[in-house]
Amino acid sequence: MNQAARVQRGKPTIRDVARAAGVSAATVSRVINHEAGASPSIRTRVHAVAAELGYQPSAIARALATGRTRTIEVIVTESCTGWLGAHPHYGRVLAGAMSALEGTDTQLRIHSLTPDRAAAAIDALAADATVGALLANVTPELATRYYLRCRRVISLVPTAPAVPALEVDNVAAVRIAVAHLHRLGRRRIAAIHGPVGNSCAAQRRDGYRSAIAHFGLPELSAEGGFNREGGHDAARELLRRHPEIDAMFVACDLMAAGAVQAITAGGRRVPEDVAVVGFDDSIAAICANPPLTTMRLPVEQMAADATRILMDGDPEFGFRRFYPVDLVLRESAPDFSPARLSRGAGSGAESDSQRSATAPPSRESTP
Repeated sequence: MNQAARVQRGKPTIRDVARAAGVSAATVSRVINHEAGASPSIRTRVHAVAAELGYQPSAIARALATGRTRTIEVIVTESCTGWLGAHPHYGRVLAGAMSALEGTDTQLRIHSLTPDRAAAAIDALAADATVGALLANVTPELATRYYLRCRRVISLVPTAPAVPALEVDNVAAVRIAVAHLHRLGRRRIAAIHGPVGNSCAAQRRDGYRSAIAHFGLPELSAEGGFNREGGHDAARELLRRHPEIDAMFVACDLMAAGAVQAITAGGRRVPEDVAVVGFDDSIAAICANPPLTTMRLPVEQMAADATRILMDGDPEFGFRRFYPVDLVLRESAPDFSPARLSRGAGSGAESDSQRSATAPPSRESTP
């Protein structure tokens, strides 16, 4: 039976598993709850049938019966597990989720998985779920793997069609960012993209390509990790290859802060020589020098809403909710021209203001 058929079937019951495995429902219950009274061969058969049918035991009922703590798993997959504490995006996810759990008996458990052990860990977490999981940065393939084993899951990044998700329109957001730079008179607009294989990075790359095609600009781009070093190294290489660059869109604020360091270390000024726009509106944008113009993601709200949805029960198959992304103006790309900057003119706008902007039309449909 293929995965698509499995995820669209009605929810199987313990009796379905018992009938297919040729045992009693009581035996299935003993196997699922890891109780004595079933031989190894029967356990193997029951687990195989349960997996094939996509059977999900009532984890919440088990938690009530056994006294287990109700938990929501926050799952991140990164090549370096230290990123979970170092990247401001994940702190915002946790803050939003915790705000939704105030006054409840549900706790968060945080899991940072490296790619080499992610599949096995996903299987174990899905099997042990009580309330469910927030997928803060998990590939569509791993998200599907979790969903086939436990329906109580929501992704906070673009994912497979079956998996419930809360998202932003990354493509349209990047078109807004590039349109802002174009409005400032910049015509050599480069982009620093996130890592290959990351779903957010892929959509933001598509947004950049859509925007420069609309404006008839050359594509000037590089890739880097979603960290300060990735942005720094990519910006340095871009400026070496294309010294004519006068603006950069960078796929996240932490990368953008690194890009600003590389730009200024090379003797250029931000924003007079090279304007920079980031993405997230994290603490990294505020602490950069100069502070970053960026696209504001409502991360805390998305994480809080996802948590409440999980608390209310199983999300619907393929559920989607989209959130707005706003352009926030700061000093790295304020709303006035380089000539006025050179004359020391005032900005005509607050240093941290929010602007409603419209993206240029796309030649392709957006998510």
